[in-house]
Amino acid sequence: MKTNRRRFLDQSSTVVLGAMTSLVSRAVVADDRSLPGQNGKILVVIQMSGGNDGINTIVPYADEGYAKHRKKLRLSTDRLLKIDESVGFHPSMRSAADLLEQGKLGIVQGVGYPNPSRSHDTSMAIWHSAQVGGEETLRSHGWLGKAMDTTREAVIGGGAKDPDMILVGDESPPLAIQSRRSTAVTLSSLSDLRLRRPAVAQPTIQNDQTPNSSLARFVDQTMQNAITTASVLEQNIEDRIDGSAKFPSTRLGQRMQTISTMVKSGFQTPIYYAIHSGYDTHAAQLPSHARLLREFSDAVKAFMDDVEAAGISDRICVMGFSEFGRRVTENGSEGTDHGTAGPVFLAGSQVRSGLIGSTPKLSDLVDGDLQMTTDFRNMYQEVAQKWLGTALKLPVPRQSLPISLFDA
Repeated sequence: MKTNRRRFLDQSSTVVLGAMTSLVSRAVVADDRSLPGQNGKILVVIQMSGGNDGINTIVPYADEGYAKHRKKLRLSTDRLLKIDESVGFHPSMRSAADLLEQGKLGIVQGVGYPNPSRSHDTSMAIWHSAQVGGEETLRSHGWLGKAMDTTREAVIGGGAKDPDMILVGDESPPLAIQSRRSTAVTLSSLSDLRLRRPAVAQPTIQNDQTPNSSLARFVDQTMQNAITTASVLEQNIEDRIDGSAKFPSTRLGQRMQTISTMVKSGFQTPIYYAIHSGYDTHAAQLPSHARLLREFSDAVKAFMDDVEAAGISDRICVMGFSEFGRRVTENGSEGTDHGTAGPVFLAGSQVRSGLIGSTPKLSDLVDGDLQMTTDFRNMYQEVAQKWLGTALKLPVPRQSLPISLFDA
């Protein structure tokens, strides 16, 4: 089969990642204060896959509709971690409550989009692309990829530099980080950045790729550079693994530790992405949801503690989102079904701390679902422009109220 330049790179993520060690090695040995990205800011996105039950996450305990619609899933008021006189954290989110007390956590309420879909694939594609409705959503590039495209040159043909976006995990790269020109790579752990012995195998380039082609030269040079600098890279990573924070042993906790280590090592990557799965709680929700929220909360807190100890917390923002919330009324299996709007979390020392936007009312429903109070595109644009410093412009509805997410 004929393999062109783009297809080869798309299908050879492992090889390209191995080659990327040569591109990051100079950053890894750089001074800790070297700044990534366009403006030195870093965004870490946590995708809470499955549809998080926002009602039992940020609990509207003062709303009469809560006890009415949640007979078995209702969390008792005395167990909640109160945020104000009307809402409180799920009791498993002690770490998130601590971040809020420290002024490092913002909770954007009722985030969604018009004419919501209850399909996982469709709704996630909408959140990833920032395109609402139609086949255009599925054909689109991701909102993060588009944001990077406004400011960055592609690594191939644009000079060696670190990737614009890194997915930490073993999942397929999400649409959110797909782009036209910017670079995105994946790794499952720090071991992916350590070259294995014997030497890395060279890829086979077929048909139209001759030894003299630009792709062959690129692969050969980056592989050789990676091998040459491997020992330096490995030593630097080892030196950074022992941080001030104790990370949870959960999958998300370890992924956040990996991201923290890369950031502290001087990587010039502005966007990191991690996926936390399991939120599709159709049955027996109480124990599984409690575990998931504890994992999320503890991992984010450990990450923020670690970058705080490293003196770089002012450059970090963590964003946690889910493709939709859950239905207001619980189902007959002690779970909840696919819904619409839900909360989005932002953690960081520069984040506007506290509740942001209006709390959806459980008495003002549309077909049994919450009405959104914040359009997600409004939030994305604020993150892309104000935090990352990109020129991304999204089709934000005119009627959407402006949103302020950052103190500076």
